[in-house]
Amino acid sequence: MHYVAHRLFAAHDRALAADLADRLAVKLGEDQVFLPFCDTDEEDLIADIKGKRLFELDRDRLRRIRALIAIVHGPSPDDGVCMEIGYAAALGAPVIVMTTDFQDYSATLHGPRSVFPDPLLDALATRIVRVPRLGTPGEPTGGSRFADFAARNHTQIQEATEACVDAVLQLPSPAAATPRPSRDAHTVFVEPSPYTPARAGLPSTTGTTVLHPTRFDAGDPLTAARHDWATALRSTRIVVDTSGPETPPGAALLIGAACATGQPVAAYLPCSAYTHAAGREPNFRNLMIQYGVDAVLRTPDEVTAWLGG
Repeated sequence: MHYVAHRLFAAHDRALAADLADRLAVKLGEDQVFLPFCDTDEEDLIADIKGKRLFELDRDRLRRIRALIAIVHGPSPDDGVCMEIGYAAALGAPVIVMTTDFQDYSATLHGPRSVFPDPLLDALATRIVRVPRLGTPGEPTGGSRFADFAARNHTQIQEATEACVDAVLQLPSPAAATPRPSRDAHTVFVEPSPYTPARAGLPSTTGTTVLHPTRFDAGDPLTAARHDWATALRSTRIVVDTSGPETPPGAALLIGAACATGQPVAAYLPCSAYTHAAGREPNFRNLMIQYGVDAVLRTPDEVTAWLGG
C-alpha cells in the first residue's frame, strides 16, 4: 500500500493530493494507493467519535504501507503529515517528500541550510522531490497575465507530480522490517517547541536522565538530526512540547515514531486552541496528534508526575 500524506483542510491541497494519487494509481493500481479523506470518506463518515475513528482508519493503513509519499510546503509543515512521516520512518518504510517550496531554512542567519524548517524532516526523507521554480513560459493563453501566471504554476505542479511518481517507481523491493531499537533504561527525550523558551516547563525527574536534541545548534544539522532520532527512539519515554500555531514538525515526527513502536509519548500543551468540523468532536490539535499521544500534560507538575509514573 502506498500512502499519500497531505494537508486536508483546503480544497487546493486535497486536489493536489488527489492528482498525485491518481497518477500513482495508473502505474500501481488503485488498490495499491491510499488517499486520506477520500478513502476514509471523511466528509460523510458518521461515527460516535468521528476524529478518533478517522485516526484509527489512517493508522491501520500506516501499519501496512509499502511507502509513504508526503506533500510538504512552506515554513509550517502540516503536523498530521509530519506525524505520518515519523510513523512510516520508524517502521522502516521509505518516505518520499514532494515540495514546491522555493525557500531554504536555517536556525541562524548564516547557519547551514535545510530544505525544511526542521532538519529532522530532511534526515527522515528517503528522497526529496523538489521543484521550486515556476514552469517555463509557454504559448500565451490569450487571456490576461494572470492566466499566463496560473499556467506556469500548473506546469510546475505537473512537473513535481511526475517526478514524484518516477521516484516511487524507482524504489527498491521492500526490505525486511526494521528491528525496534533497544531502550535505554530511565531516560526521557524532551523535544522543545521553537515557539517557546528552550525547554520551558519541562523539568527533570530524580532517577531519570533527560536527553535533549542537538540538531538546532549543530554545525552539521543532518547528522545531528539522525543522532536525535536514534536517541529519541532508544529512550524510555518521550515528552514533546506541542506549543505553537500547530504542533512543531519535530514534535509531530516523534509522536508518529512513538505511536508506531509503542513507545510512551506525552504532549506538553499548556495552552491550546480548538478546531471544529461538522460531525466531529473538537480537536485541540490535529487528530493524528490528539490520538497519537498517550497523555496530554498541561502543567510542569503533570510532566513530573507522568515521568515518574
